[in-house]
Amino acid sequence: MSSAEVLMPRESGKFIAETAKDVFIEAKGVEHLAHEIVKNLKSGALSPKNFSQHVHHPTTNDLKAVDWLFVIDTLNFCFWTDSEVNKRWKVEGQSGYFALCAAVKRALDAGIPLTDATFLSKITADDVRSILRADADAAEVPLIDERVKNLNEVGRVLLEKYNGTFIECLKVCDKSAENLLKLVVTEFECYRDEADYRNKRVSFYKRAQILVGDIWACFEGKGHGEFHDIEYITMFADYRVPQVLVHYGAMRYSEALLAKLSTGTEVALLRTSASYNTKRSIPGEHLQAGCIEETEIRGCSIEAVERVVEQVRKLVRADASLNLKEADCNSILVDHFLWDYRRKHVEELEHIPFHKVRTIFY
Repeated sequence: MSSAEVLMPRESGKFIAETAKDVFIEAKGVEHLAHEIVKNLKSGALSPKNFSQHVHHPTTNDLKAVDWLFVIDTLNFCFWTDSEVNKRWKVEGQSGYFALCAAVKRALDAGIPLTDATFLSKITADDVRSILRADADAAEVPLIDERVKNLNEVGRVLLEKYNGTFIECLKVCDKSAENLLKLVVTEFECYRDEADYRNKRVSFYKRAQILVGDIWACFEGKGHGEFHDIEYITMFADYRVPQVLVHYGAMRYSEALLAKLSTGTEVALLRTSASYNTKRSIPGEHLQAGCIEETEIRGCSIEAVERVVEQVRKLVRADASLNLKEADCNSILVDHFLWDYRRKHVEELEHIPFHKVRTIFY
């Protein structure tokens, strides 16, 4: 199947949501979440300037900021370990994505040329293992070989086509988020986050989209971060944001899917979004990358956020006293709200089932 036949993320989400058998989008939950987004937009709490990632990202004064973000998002996947309940991957006390940012900064501060394409094209497993080494009491990050392969690939492509820097990719995209997204998934195979679903090729492009979003947010929509069509980017379909969508009642899972994501004895307690907090659930089996269940969760997450954005804009149009513009809300902002909400309310959300997949895409 040619790339022209692949549905882009927004179209993929819509198609998947229309045909999904185990994941459902709930209008009342979408409306509830939309009101929360409006409240946070109005107060100024939800803004690209306030994204929690900014603390861990390079500043715009750093000449290598764009390549730094590119390296981070090339490695931005699968930080959980099988022993996560007792032992997680941590770097300088941080876990997950923030641990990755800490590891990359530590390496750059130590003079390791992680933003140099030649170095990336030749990086070894021992190099990556050292760069991502965990705190003394923590587990090693998984998928080392896959991370090496990703870095080798992006380094090689940058050297062959883009003068060794991702800035050149930005230059040829004419300030278009759509152009940049399509360039990334075309040129860099490790960003080609796709699946087959009901005789169609669908896409999510989580890491490619978050790369565009990171550059936009880091530069506050100016300079390298200026995109005239940033609304083209959808939410970043992973395994934690769907958990928050379920929490808000914007998504609901079938009993069959819940049986896979939680223990069988608790499935009866998890039939409705209102009863998710009845009892803490224990993670169930891991899903296979590209399976129907994973595809439906990720696709419906995209469509659910699209509907939230649409509802927010409807609320903004209807109430001039909000002093908001429709353009003040996009899928990137909603995704960050949900992602940050999960980090701030870990215990509150722990009971809600979520899927786990060993993959390089999230």
